[in-house]
Amino acid sequence: MQTTLRIDPHVHSEGSYDGHDPVELLLEQAAEIGLDGIVVTDHDVIHESLRAAELAPEYGLIGIPGVEVSTNVGHLLAIGVTEMPPRRAPLDETVEWVRDHGGVAVVPHPFQRSRHGIPRRHLVDCDAVEVFNSWLFTGFRNRRARRFAAERGYPALAASDAHSVPHVGRAFTELVIDGVARADLDGDTVLDAMRNGSTRMQGRRQPIPASARHYAVGSARKSGYYAKAGALKGQAAARAGALRGAQLLARLSPL
Repeated sequence: MQTTLRIDPHVHSEGSYDGHDPVELLLEQAAEIGLDGIVVTDHDVIHESLRAAELAPEYGLIGIPGVEVSTNVGHLLAIGVTEMPPRRAPLDETVEWVRDHGGVAVVPHPFQRSRHGIPRRHLVDCDAVEVFNSWLFTGFRNRRARRFAAERGYPALAASDAHSVPHVGRAFTELVIDGVARADLDGDTVLDAMRNGSTRMQGRRQPIPASARHYAVGSARKSGYYAKAGALKGQAAARAGALRGAQLLARLSPL
């Protein structure tokens, strides 16, 4: 007996700072296009992922929680955990934390620093590597990630990295599971298959215009943040200067 599951292990909801849609819509889309499950992996928050995993059976899907956590060298997918891992911790400590809490530590979009991908020199331990991310602007880093995973013997995953409903399932991972009937499959079975490398990749990259918009929005958000921070710093400096001027004038003025 052999069962094949189709899982998109890297999806963002409105709980993520850069996500757009509620988990109900993401789950509905996943069921509509024939996936067996998704993992909502919001940035550094897990509440919506826990809710998605709880709701998943209502849509005929397998519920698997997760989070995209920031380590000190880049982002890491903690798939299958029900608690928030420590943020900004060393990568090796975070990987061990994920394992200790029953999860799978997956490196997303590796080597792409513009998206907080973990640099090659720091990638010395994980459970799997995302070797196909549909949002990567070109195929170069996907190919590089695929070679790296093959050379090091890491299981390979594909994911949409969707930030809105239409992109869910644009890339996904097929998990081939032996000896378990579909009715008996659960999240733990999926996690074991990921660890064991029982995977096949399916998907295609986002169209160049869509990827360009994604990068443009990210750049604009970053620029806007620093512009706002600079303006606030300038306002604070101006207020401080005005206060010092008023104090000096008061000291020089005759009584």
